Amino acid sequence: MPGFELFGDKERKQVNDVLDSGVLMRYGFDGMRNGHWKALELEKVLADKMQVKHAQLVSSGTAALTVALASAGVGAGDEVIMPTFTFVASFESILAIGAVPILVDVDDTLALSPQAVENAITERTKVVMPVHMCGSMADLKALKAICDTHNLLLLEDACQAIGGTFENKPLGSYGDLGCFSFDYVKTVTCGEGGAVVTNNDSYKSNADHYSDHGHDHVGKDRGAETHPFLGYNYRISELHAAVGLAQIERLDEFLAIQKKNYTILREALQDLPNVQFRRVPEGGEESYAFLSFFLPDTVTAKKAHTELGKAGVDACFYWYDNNWHYYREWQHLIEKKSLGKLPTEVHQQLPDYSKSDFSASDQWVGRTISCLIKLGWSQDDVKERAQKMADVISKL
Repeated sequence: MPGFELFGDKERKQVNDVLDSGVLMRYGFDGMRNGHWKALELEKVLADKMQVKHAQLVSSGTAALTVALASAGVGAGDEVIMPTFTFVASFESILAIGAVPILVDVDDTLALSPQAVENAITERTKVVMPVHMCGSMADLKALKAICDTHNLLLLEDACQAIGGTFENKPLGSYGDLGCFSFDYVKTVTCGEGGAVVTNNDSYKSNADHYSDHGHDHVGKDRGAETHPFLGYNYRISELHAAVGLAQIERLDEFLAIQKKNYTILREALQDLPNVQFRRVPEGGEESYAFLSFFLPDTVTAKKAHTELGKAGVDACFYWYDNNWHYYREWQHLIEKKSLGKLPTEVHQQLPDYSKSDFSASDQWVGRTISCLIKLGWSQDDVKERAQKMADVISKL
């Protein structure tokens, strides 16, 4: 991670196909395309990789979450349970459709705590949204059981975890819907892009229409298509899809590199007495996009982060103080800051997060260091990095 580290001839070939045809839009202009339909091709390949019936490409991971929610009929006043540890896009997508993000604690998986989810369910709850942060998953079996009991949707935010699996199913395919990001720093990149995957025919049809201004895409001339409902522009371009098409076909190659590099780093740390690795739920295999581990306390973790930087070990993250990925710095959400007025339902239902107790999350995230696993490292790079990490952490 990320796939841009290994851009090459395959990506250039796909992009040049689009440039040679001159058609950059995924819809229409049939006669000019020379047979190239990159978005459609990528959707077919992605659906096959994710072992689902349908994939719908969109313009970003944020768009994917928004489209997935809307496609499943989630809207004004509905509550969506999500974790305290995620990228801000998770709650942005919920707010975008007028729904209400309900933050709950994470556990030692660094993902949604099933018990916290159970405690947060109300009569307005519509969706449980686990976020598979840093390449590994929540306890999906327990979350699915909760959703089945309470008749809730299970929407997987797998934007950081493409290639991971749970019970031999690709992450993103276990729930009712799954979402991926293909932005510039993801394992598979389109430059910008995202996707919704599902086995539900209705959700797929809704996503297809909603992401293109409500166009029904029935095969008529584009100008004559009808609009069964309101939609917005979340389209991906053919250029972006072309890059992603080359990249998705290299997914197994990328995952093998990630696992190899991850394993070297983990083996260097696994015998250190002050290191505890995040829990991967039984039946799960992470994508190896990050190596995440706990240190004994917040003070030690902060010091480790500083000392790793001094030792030249880059791309290690201390999420507890991060502006974008942990609730403590989400002042725009906590203070309900928006360019326009929030919908009445949201304003009234949104909890006062300035008074919320997320100490259970703090206990885990405050002790966490996550190190990005890069694809472009040489074996000498990885071994040198592993030694530096072990040296720094052993001296804490």
